[in-house]
Amino acid sequence: MKFISTRGQTEPHSFTQALAVGLAPDGGLFLPEHLPDIAPRLGGWGNLSYADLCTEFLAIFATDIPDEVLNRIVHRSYAHFTHPQIAPLQSLDVRTSVLELFHGPTLAFKDFALQLLGNLYEYQGGLSGRSINVLGATSGDTGAAAIHGLLGKPRSAVFMLYPEGRISPLQERQMTCTGADNIHALAIDGSFDDAQRIIKSIFNDHTFSQRHRLSAVNSINLVRVLAQCVYYLYAWLQLSVTDRRRVEFVVPTGNFGNIFAGWLLAEMGVPILGFKLATNQNDILHRLFTTGEYRIGTVQPSLAPSMDIQVASNFERFLYYQLGGDTTQVRQVMHTLQTTGTYQFAHFDHSTLSTSRATDADITSNLRRVYETYGYIIDPHTACAFQDLHPDRLSIILATAHPAKFPAAIGAAIKQEPTHAALEDLKLRPVVKHRLPADEAAIKAFIAARAV
Repeated sequence: MKFISTRGQTEPHSFTQALAVGLAPDGGLFLPEHLPDIAPRLGGWGNLSYADLCTEFLAIFATDIPDEVLNRIVHRSYAHFTHPQIAPLQSLDVRTSVLELFHGPTLAFKDFALQLLGNLYEYQGGLSGRSINVLGATSGDTGAAAIHGLLGKPRSAVFMLYPEGRISPLQERQMTCTGADNIHALAIDGSFDDAQRIIKSIFNDHTFSQRHRLSAVNSINLVRVLAQCVYYLYAWLQLSVTDRRRVEFVVPTGNFGNIFAGWLLAEMGVPILGFKLATNQNDILHRLFTTGEYRIGTVQPSLAPSMDIQVASNFERFLYYQLGGDTTQVRQVMHTLQTTGTYQFAHFDHSTLSTSRATDADITSNLRRVYETYGYIIDPHTACAFQDLHPDRLSIILATAHPAKFPAAIGAAIKQEPTHAALEDLKLRPVVKHRLPADEAAIKAFIAARAV
């Protein structure tokens, strides 16, 4: 299978080529040249383990990786998850279940894709003998998961940008207390959107990115999206026939990558009734889907910091399908957004997607209500997804992080602070980070001096 750019000015890439470069050379995002119909395969996938299901699914796309190699990489990627089901589905009542995506090494849903990505990078490096420098931006969990996926791996270095003072202290410690020489945590004086803008600009400098063998680790890398499709599929396969017909996945959303993975899976023939896009008070996507207007505003720091985003990079992939694959229109819309910060869509068909918005007060209220009703503790991002649930559907809420990563917000709501042994250990380690301005030249100079 080949992969094409949303902007239509890049030659089709193989799976491993798209993996290696991340962002398409024309500035667009990779997508499969065509979406497979996986409906005929669903009957045979019902009893597979998570790793086996992931292998079967990815084999459709990773056609240039031998089957036995892919199988080994996938199983290795999920070997260190602490729950035997990898992504267990917990029922709270007949209308509400939680898909727990926090049993990986860094206690966040990003581990599902980034453990895999790290092992795929290692495989590529072993074949070519070339080094790789992974560049990313994080609003919290991506950085820790990417770092853990490449921790100490040969021929690799990680440069991870994050907004100074705008992620939780424990999220920061997961990036800055590794003690590994190949990890570089860059705390920039700005927002996540500033970090993401710098990353895209650096990748668009093809001379620089090729000289230093840069690869993207953010969800602009298609492999991350494909890996995240699997836990929707795994959860759907566990449901009864009746529940499959009424299920709505409710997804805490900032950068649009997580919910796009579910939506893309449905486009491949899995009959999922709907998706709810749950935002915090940085509600640009909620406003888009309710008014048709995309208008970039100012980030408001919140109790759900990983969702404090105004520029949702994965929206471009959804836009490509909304515009019927018209890459000229995609380029026009993206240019307008980048130059004016706003775009009004005349027709915006999103029949399978609904939205909700949660303020900080709503987050605190939902944390308390879920605990008092079910005796179940959720993190602040997951709390956004408990807002305005559909009364007639089975809501499967994606729990995106372990609550122990956000003790202050949870303690304020329910008067107790959850803990986790792995996080407690981090508190004893020294912090190593590099404070830099939100300036492309400064970031490039740092990378040039330390790239492998």
